[in-house]
Amino acid sequence: MKVRRKKGYFSISAVAKMFSVHQQTVRLYEKQGLITPKRSTGNTRLFSEEDIDRLEEVIYLTHEMGINLAGVEMILRLKKQIKKMQSEMNKLFNSTQEELDLESEKSKEAIRASSQQLLRFKGQHAPEKTPEKAPHRSTNKDDKPIAMDNWEIEYEE
Repeated sequence: MKVRRKKGYFSISAVAKMFSVHQQTVRLYEKQGLITPKRSTGNTRLFSEEDIDRLEEVIYLTHEMGINLAGVEMILRLKKQIKKMQSEMNKLFNSTQEELDLESEKSKEAIRASSQQLLRFKGQHAPEKTPEKAPHRSTNKDDKPIAMDNWEIEYEE
């Protein structure tokens, strides 16, 4: 049985204490559109886990990195675009991989069919062996002869 955790919401005072910032700072970030907490029926701000993560990022960029609010807005917008582009690229890579797999399978099937035709052709038109003409032989690493009369194509999966 999977236990689901209820999503909790935090008030502005709890969030402000959490990050050691003034409530007015949190309101300013909301006014600038950097965070968008939900509102209760009584118009009280309700911060979700995602809102808190986003606020933490904004506070890090402004307080730790010294970036102004316009810069933070640009960074967040660019991060969103990058995430969207990564998603699109992953879809493109997946579809390309599927196409390559399909083409590879088609090529293997064509090679199998061609090799079967060659084997049939070789069997129908086999020249008679004369005593003075020995079959073509090659050697392996131990210099032992290897007969090359019967050949077969192997495929790696």
